[in-house]
Amino acid sequence: MSHGPDNTVFYLCGALLLLICLLKVPALLRHRRDLLLGSVVLLLFDGALVFFFAAPDSIAEINRVTGVPNFAAPPAYSALAVFGGASLLLIINWRPAPAERTRRASRVCVLVYSLVVVAINVLFWAGRAPVEQLSLFDGYYASTPFIREMILTYLVAQGVGTMATSVLCWRWSKQVHGSLRAGLRILAPGYLLHVCYDVVKLVAIGGRWAGHRWDFLIDQVAPQTAAPSAAFVVCGFAVPLAGPPLAQSVRSLRQLRRLTPLWEELRDVPTPGAVRTSLPWWSSPAVRLTRRRTSIYDALLALAPHYDPAVRERALRAALDRGDDADTAEATAQAAMVVVARTRRFRAGADPGRAAAPPPRQPRDLIPLSRALSSPVLSALRERSRAAQAESSHRD
Repeated sequence: MSHGPDNTVFYLCGALLLLICLLKVPALLRHRRDLLLGSVVLLLFDGALVFFFAAPDSIAEINRVTGVPNFAAPPAYSALAVFGGASLLLIINWRPAPAERTRRASRVCVLVYSLVVVAINVLFWAGRAPVEQLSLFDGYYASTPFIREMILTYLVAQGVGTMATSVLCWRWSKQVHGSLRAGLRILAPGYLLHVCYDVVKLVAIGGRWAGHRWDFLIDQVAPQTAAPSAAFVVCGFAVPLAGPPLAQSVRSLRQLRRLTPLWEELRDVPTPGAVRTSLPWWSSPAVRLTRRRTSIYDALLALAPHYDPAVRERALRAALDRGDDADTAEATAQAAMVVVARTRRFRAGADPGRAAAPPPRQPRDLIPLSRALSSPVLSALRERSRAAQAESSHRD
């Protein structure tokens, strides 16, 4: 059987959800009583089933293999109804609440949607649907006894579940902040769009009852709401998961950038006691930040024998005379001492020949120390150093 582009998209999305679901199964086996994890696995698995049953090729193949026209309808509609219930179950267990109330609400949700699935299958077999319909089943059988009730059952069950999920997401979003709030604010309209999908189909069915053929609502308008709904729901669940790591990466990258001047000042300082291995290219910004901080500290410790308290005092007075506040002046003084120590280290080798001052070692001091390297006090210090070197070379 050849697959059209629509079928390919359905199968790719279903396979992706199923793969993610399988990756979660080992954790679920280890934590069988974790209702939140169980809700996630159920939603992922049901989402994969929805995409699989939504593909016209799948519907046609199931009908052909079983030899029963429209045999694919009850499992497809059961999966769609369960999607509403699984979404609601996930939010119930995700949202903070007393444990007993969460368990009670979860039991009610599971019971109600289990009865819905039973009703869908019983009503299908009680009715007659002899003409195969791959995409217009709802409209074609909108007035058929029992089949009509089956269609209404799945649409109402799915609509109630997704509407309740949308309302809970919006209410919860008012109580939280950050990436969780952003994710909930995306989920709320996403599930509301899914409600629109159900409403559009109900309008088409109502049109059939009134003698109108509004099948375009089923095969053209309804899919236009389902696609963005799926995108919103996927993004809504992804943002709270990806948000904190992404924010941490951004913070790490920002600190790496701020530490660059200090790192460039100290990167060629020998640190014999430090053992380094190259980081793989996929290392996270947090890992790279840790490595850079460690390397800077090692260089500062290597320069410790060359620190001159007199240099620090002169730079501190100069910074205070410029009007810098105490913290900025202190960072400038420490930076001046580091710059001079580095110069003396490369001039004199390993023997300092003088008493050492304590190095700046607290992590919170590194960024101010790096920023202080651009201070006018340091610029003047470097100019004097270059002038002294030039005069010394001229004498030689």
